[in-house]
Amino acid sequence: MDLKRMRVEYDAPPLRRSELRGDPVEQFKEWLREAAEGGELEPNAMTLATVGLEGGVSARVVLLKGVERGSFVFFTNYESCKGRELAIDNRVALTFAWYRLGRQVRVRGVARKLSRGASRAYFAGRPRRSQIAAWASRQSEVIGSREELEARYKECEARFAGKEVPCPPWWGGYRVIPEEIEFWQGRRDRLHDRFVYRRGERGKWVIVRLAP
Repeated sequence: MDLKRMRVEYDAPPLRRSELRGDPVEQFKEWLREAAEGGELEPNAMTLATVGLEGGVSARVVLLKGVERGSFVFFTNYESCKGRELAIDNRVALTFAWYRLGRQVRVRGVARKLSRGASRAYFAGRPRRSQIAAWASRQSEVIGSREELEARYKECEARFAGKEVPCPPWWGGYRVIPEEIEFWQGRRDRLHDRFVYRRGERGKWVIVRLAP
């Protein structure tokens, strides 16, 4: 495979400082809406990077499930690899890539667990089959086969037959509180536009342009 031939030339309109909102989370919500309207397959997909259990870096793609109170919300199994990592070091990085628009957003911050009530409320609104799957799959554990996983699912399905499926005690949400948010707009000749919001004095956001 000749990767040199896979080069993409960006030709997006310029991103100007004067066009940016004062609040980066509001700016993000605007870009997220435009990504959804622009036909991105899963505009809320984001790469979540954490500090690995042995001090390295760990990353995976998860789904953003809310933008509220100036933070980014996602849900997972607290006993999964990422859950165990976050219990030790809650520093995280998020990356959103919207290829159709030639845009990228990077977020650095800290993750804090949502209240149990908030996690239960979200879980109650999930499809029933997804609720059962949360009980059947002990995320990140080694299993012997696909058949073993499906057998666990059937056991849980029978266990909760005719009843509401409660939120597992090991399942819930996190709120990522941003400390820095960068907006990247692809431009021709690799002269991209990059602006980063950083918290200044008294938590006020300061915007600076970065070299591409």
